[in-house]
Amino acid sequence: MSSGSARIRDIVQALRNFSRLDESGIKQIDLHEGIDSTLVVLNHQLAASSHHPKIEVIKNYGDIPTVECDPAQINQVLLNVLTNAIESIKEICRASYPESRCSNLQPRIWISTEVNEQNHVSVCIRDNGLGIAESHRPKVFDHFFTTKSVGQGTGLGLAIAYQIVVEAHGGQLIVESTLGEGATFYICLPV
Repeated sequence: MSSGSARIRDIVQALRNFSRLDESGIKQIDLHEGIDSTLVVLNHQLAASSHHPKIEVIKNYGDIPTVECDPAQINQVLLNVLTNAIESIKEICRASYPESRCSNLQPRIWISTEVNEQNHVSVCIRDNGLGIAESHRPKVFDHFFTTKSVGQGTGLGLAIAYQIVVEAHGGQLIVESTLGEGATFYICLPV
């Protein structure tokens, strides 16, 4: 009971940190806290299921300064990008796990942070999922664009992320991908 209640406390605290209900507007935040609370929110999606093995998250946090931003909005960006990475990995496995390619794949998401050449804090989220076809990359941040089957996606997650990072915070949201080799998203925010 003690460990169960401690786990519930941690989940509630992570949800509170993620939603930032008691805060509003622009403030200095530690992006590592935002990433960690987002991962707690997504923990159930990372766990093994009958359709896919556990998705391992490898964090490589650099020494970064705090960033002036709207914490709830940036947490939404992290949630949207990480959810897309998880869905990309699950798509490989969905057809016939464990007999499929997924049985040989070690599903992983890598998250790293650093200060880049433009003096922006960069959060890099890379997965070893399906990747994005070259023809789809220019449209990936468009409203209602999705590569998921009908009823599976709204096509709004990355469009909202783009609006928050680029339009509201003056940053950059960049995608690099090779079909079949996963995707890498760079969330760059001014210090």
